[in-house]
Parts: sequence; C-alpha cells; structure tokens
Amino acid sequence: MPKIVFLPHSTLCPEGAVVDATEGESILDVALRNGIEIEHACEMSCACTTCHCVVREGFDSLEESSELEDDMLDKAWGLEPESRLSCQAKVTDEDLVVEIPKYSINHAREH
Repeated sequence: MPKIVFLPHSTLCPEGAVVDATEGESILDVALRNGIEIEHACEMSCACTTCHCVVREGFDSLEESSELEDDMLDKAWGLEPESRLSCQAKVTDEDLVVEIPKYSINHAREH
C-alpha cells in the first residue's frame, strides 16, 4: 500500500503526516480522509486551483496531467515543475511526498 508524506503546513498539518493511500485515489481524497483540509473550491471538478500541491517525491509515478489541468495550473500561485492539482493527481503504487503551498489563488493563509 503506497504512502503519502504530507510535509508540515502551518495551518493544515503543522506536524506533517504520513498516511496510507489506495491506488487510484486522488491526493486530495487521501488528504481529506485523513483530516488534512486542503481547499477544493470547485468540488474536485478541475475548475480552479485551490487544491494545488507540489509533489516533491514520486512525481514521475503519476499519470501525466491533462490539458485542462495544465491550463488551470497556469493560474496557480507559486507554480513549480512538479505542481499538480491534488484533485486530479491519482496515486499509483509508489510513495509520494507532497507539499501544500502556503498560498492559494483563493486567499493567503496566515500563521
């Protein structure tokens, strides 16, 4: 069973977290199931960028992003080469290390 390591985030998971995932599950679904409340303003329909995350390890194990996801990511704050929308990135059989950005296009998170 693959694991996702969520790096510490001052608001959502200050200590970080290591959680079990199921193949085919989105990073967002895994986070929400484990009490990590990543924003998802469009209800996981790939219509916003509030669930933007950066996959620090295991990025190459994910399926390639769709053209729609790429278009949405172009609007994300702090876009990096390993950025994905967590509602669209599906877990495979490889462990992931995920960073949730401090800011989203919706609002700035304060300490």
